[in-house]
Amino acid sequence: MRKKNSPAAQAIQVCLDGEWLPAKNNMTVAAWMLTQAKLSTRISCSGTPRFAVCGMGVCQECRISVNGHPQQLACQTWCEAGMVLDTGGVA
Repeated sequence: MRKKNSPAAQAIQVCLDGEWLPAKNNMTVAAWMLTQAKLSTRISCSGTPRFAVCGMGVCQECRISVNGHPQQLACQTWCEAGMVLDTGGVA
């Protein structure tokens, strides 16, 4: 949860699978991806696209690579300027 004294939402740029897109720093990566109609953060071992189910970090379905660090939870990660997200080629 963000602190009460956190700055107001600012327009930033986030890179998703090589494409720079507008975002706001007051959103989680999962929430931002919903606004962009990007509904897959990874592909499961069986080949099924996955995305946030619970929205609170319990289900672990929203794992995504953030700035080169794999297995980060999109629902628990706040958008930051210059952030690079990689879904591993999810369409």
